[in-house]
Amino acid sequence: MSARFRDLAAEIRAAITDGTFPPGSKLPSESELAERYAVSRGTVRQTFALLRADGLIASQQGARRIVLAAPRVQSFAELRSFSLWARSLGEVPAGRKVALVRREASPGEREALGEDRIYHLTRVRLLSGRPVMIERTAYVERIGALVAGIDTDTESICERLEELGIVFAHAEHTLDAVPADDEDADLLGTAPGTPLLRERRRATDPDGRPLEWSEDRYLGDAVAVTIRNSVSASVLERQKS
Repeated sequence: MSARFRDLAAEIRAAITDGTFPPGSKLPSESELAERYAVSRGTVRQTFALLRADGLIASQQGARRIVLAAPRVQSFAELRSFSLWARSLGEVPAGRKVALVRREASPGEREALGEDRIYHLTRVRLLSGRPVMIERTAYVERIGALVAGIDTDTESICERLEELGIVFAHAEHTLDAVPADDEDADLLGTAPGTPLLRERRRATDPDGRPLEWSEDRYLGDAVAVTIRNSVSASVLERQKS
């Protein structure tokens, strides 16, 4: 499966950042971009959809897309891909696998994924050599078997799975704050009790079939997430835990 629309989105993001397309300006039309980058109009539409989901552009029927703002610190479209986010900041992403095991699913994993056996990955993610996040991800078996063949210390799991034709189409994210437990503190090189930003995520394919259930924990001074909503965007639900 081609990821050309993601490459094109990255180029347009860069153009927005450097002022080529400042806020309030109009982007070229679908046909102009398709010709300029030698891609199909379908690829351009996928690119626009991604940029719209990131809150960077708005569109109206029959009108060119309007640039709303420069790229955010971290968009929800990038919450799955640590590597994509890191590179957008000019940092070098890396990983350190702690464990990848095939085991019985816990009750919570079974509820989220609908399978009795799963692959579970624990990995520390680094920004330019600094540990900033812990991934604890449960994969359904067919996806976990693919992850087992990936060099998780040097490769982006998200990008490799895309290359293998796995489409992560939908995700539900829950963000809250938790104190670092002893294992967190050891893996991140911080003190127990240090505030961490926790992101819990359940991702599915285009048919709604579960693919992964993840709990990621970031050092609080390493990441910020900005949320932008509007009457034309999806409803943002607030919950008290």
